[in-house]
Amino acid sequence: MPGAHAGRSAIVGTGCHHGPVLLAEVVEVSARVAATRSRTAKAAAIADLLRRADATEVEPVTAWLSGDTGQGRLGVGWRTLAARTGPVAEQPSLTVEAVVAALTELATTSGAGSAARRDAVLTALLAAATAEETRFLGSLLTGELRQGALEGVVLDAVALAADVPAATVRRAFMLSGRLPGTAAAALTGGAAALETVRLEVGRPVRPMLAAPGSSLDAALTDLGDDVTVEFKLDGARIQVHRDGDVVRVWTRTLREITEGVPELVALARSLPCRSAVLDGETLALDDDGRPRAFQDTMSRFGSESGDEGVLLSPFFFDLLHLDGRDLLDEPLDVRLDALAGLLAGEAHAALRMPGMRRPDPEQAAQVLDDALSGGHEGVVVKALDAPYAAGRRGKAWQKVKPVHTLDLVVLGAEWGYGRRTGSLSNIHLGARDPDGGEPVMVGKTFKGMTDELLAWQTRTFPDLAREDPAWGVLLRPELVVEIAVDGAQRSTRYPGGVALRFARVLRYRPDKTPAEADTLDAVRALLAP
Repeated sequence: MPGAHAGRSAIVGTGCHHGPVLLAEVVEVSARVAATRSRTAKAAAIADLLRRADATEVEPVTAWLSGDTGQGRLGVGWRTLAARTGPVAEQPSLTVEAVVAALTELATTSGAGSAARRDAVLTALLAAATAEETRFLGSLLTGELRQGALEGVVLDAVALAADVPAATVRRAFMLSGRLPGTAAAALTGGAAALETVRLEVGRPVRPMLAAPGSSLDAALTDLGDDVTVEFKLDGARIQVHRDGDVVRVWTRTLREITEGVPELVALARSLPCRSAVLDGETLALDDDGRPRAFQDTMSRFGSESGDEGVLLSPFFFDLLHLDGRDLLDEPLDVRLDALAGLLAGEAHAALRMPGMRRPDPEQAAQVLDDALSGGHEGVVVKALDAPYAAGRRGKAWQKVKPVHTLDLVVLGAEWGYGRRTGSLSNIHLGARDPDGGEPVMVGKTFKGMTDELLAWQTRTFPDLAREDPAWGVLLRPELVVEIAVDGAQRSTRYPGGVALRFARVLRYRPDKTPAEADTLDAVRALLAP
């Protein structure tokens, strides 16, 4: 970009960088971040490194410190890395640029003889790395880097390094979906560059999320009368973009599933508009219109061709763009009016999420009763004056369920006994550290597991093992499980000072990442007053 370096110098000052950034500097900052619980200290350490990086180094440094290679999955596993036992470098010499070149070659090498070429690239990379760098690269390449949930902290660091408002950085990230690109724009062009980022039809926006509400009455008291109360379905989040005849569909994690959901594509093409961005949920229904098992819905998300035996029904609750007009910053009331207009015809009325605007308490309670009697999870109460806060889990949307549920990270599992001998049974549960550290253990459970689920855990967990103690397995924090609880209690048994009460497994959530798991604060909110 012309003038990029000049723009960056104006932001972070001149003379702050004295040559290429070494991988060792990234490793050192990663260790400092992992060693402190202070969010401010984490952000300051990362910001200092970003100030030293030049325009070509900002993106990879940002990606690595947020737990991403920057090139996607590279097909390098722990078995491949463990087989390499050659000598390591005594002194650090690898630059960020050199590591990027190696990772890019690993990502792009294919065809005849590619296995040997990839092996040579990986061997040369690791031979040039020190012991500390080798451990860092191993964690990065296998997706185990503990900074994987530090998205918010890295965004704070970018704002600090570029001296721009944190809200401006977050908005650009949520609209672009690319953290490294957002960092590069901030460090090279400042707030002006970030403010040019707009919603683009065909590029997914990070979805607005709902915070747990303790009860319907509490949510209504918190948000007031100017709300809408909508069904909370037991389905999967979708974002549908239409541009002319081109329709694309993404999940809540921004994974594209267009090829696997032809019925959703056809419905979007039938809408009376030229372009639109719709937010909603989809699920599989039985012949009586009741939700089928969550697993039936999720089975479609792994399909490339679409399983005609399980049809998905969409229910849209928000509209972010319509025929050239961006609606993100409009109040929800305006967005719902636009959505109602788009889905006004008889052919499309069933695509709207059931609910009611500005209900009185009795009407709101009836919406909840209708949702539950229909086999759904509960309701979401939403403030009608709120804009669409992409990627944020604020109080403007509050989900209310009759049973407390938490999305937690599976940290380990113990071998069962009695009729469960030979099965990995009792799972260890972790809540997300809101400051970006490793998940914090808050309990264990073996309740709610079917024989089928026990067999799946026993097959699956060994491939995710970090360690194999005699009592079971310690897992890499990759799996999210939905747990029903009766509440929480104070406890000295676990490091977070809180433990789950009567936890039981509802289901695993392949549609969610550990970065989307509930936080320790959410568990603490269940403590009795």
